Formats: sequence, structure tokens, C-alpha cells
Amino acid sequence: MSPIASADFVSSQYFPILLFLVVAIGLSCVVLLIPFLLNKLRPDAEKNSPYECGFEGEGPVRNEFDVQFYLVAILFIIFDLEVAFLFPWAVSLGKIGVFGFWSMMVFLTLLTVGFIYEWKRGALEWR
Repeated sequence: MSPIASADFVSSQYFPILLFLVVAIGLSCVVLLIPFLLNKLRPDAEKNSPYECGFEGEGPVRNEFDVQFYLVAILFIIFDLEVAFLFPWAVSLGKIGVFGFWSMMVFLTLLTVGFIYEWKRGALEWR
């Protein structure tokens, strides 16, 4: 097979992928441009007013959150991920052997050290 015929064969294989990418990018651009073309910029007081259950808002719009919420959320994510890793590890423990066991022990030790650190810092005490 000559190099030119080989190039034609490869290009004919990749042509559907190229066509798909061109159509996807073109359609995405059209969908993103339609709202800008059809938008009628006529804001009035009612459109620009804050909406909260049909009543005007009272007080500051933004409230400050305590860092405590974020710490609890991070702890939840950490221990949720721990459980997500423990199930497959427990199922495949017979196949992965001693190395897999000690790898998980290192992982659990790191999580335990982080948990003890947050406990000592008072992250678990709700104020």
C-alpha cells in the first residue's frame, strides 16, 4: 500500500470524528449566541428588584457563614471517601495481598491523624 493511499485510508477513518466535532462546536456556538441575538434589553424596576416570596427583602442580602460549617463539610467528605475506598478494598483484599493491606493501613492512619488534628483544634465542637 502506498503512503498516499494509506493517508487517504486514515483520513477516511477520522472524517466522521472531525465532522462530529465541527457540528458539535458549531451547534454549541449557535446555542450560546441565540439568547444574545433575541434578547431585548428593556429592564424596568420590577425586573431589577430582588425577589423573595413576593415580598421586598429585609436586611442584608448576604449572610456570613461560620467556618465551622465548612469544617464539618470537609470532615463529611473525607469520611465519605474513606468508606467509598474501603468497600472495594475489602472485596479485593484476597487478591491484593499484604501490599494492599498495608497501603490501606497507611491511608487510614493519615485519615486518623487528620481527624485527631481537627478534634484537637475544636472543629467538632459546635458553638
